[in-house]
Amino acid sequence: MRRLRVAAVAAFSLTLVAPSAAQTPAAQTIDVRSYSFAPAPIRLTAGKPVTLTFVNNSGSGHDFTAKDFFAHSAITAGAAPGGKIELKRHETKKITLVPRAGTYEAHCSHFLHASMGMHDQIVVG
Repeated sequence: MRRLRVAAVAAFSLTLVAPSAAQTPAAQTIDVRSYSFAPAPIRLTAGKPVTLTFVNNSGSGHDFTAKDFFAHSAITAGAAPGGKIELKRHETKKITLVPRAGTYEAHCSHFLHASMGMHDQIVVG
């Protein structure tokens, strides 16, 4: 009986120390290229924390504007002021959030960039 009790206490203490899978956000990289985003569309799971890494691979500035998406997500780390991630040339930024189900539009708000192909869709299911 004593061994069973010791084993139960040891197993319980491991649950207090070991991180659960729910605590570690999934990760997804968004490539910001000259006049495109990848992947297209961006697919996320509703209610599941995710860290989005925005990598501007181009030699000019861009942004990732998705006002509804960021407004309907619980941001836990990083920021998207005004519903956008502003990126200087060759800059990388991260944001961790919990997305809400829905389909959201994203684009680069710089002059004529969206019309040249810098738009995407975020599908959260």
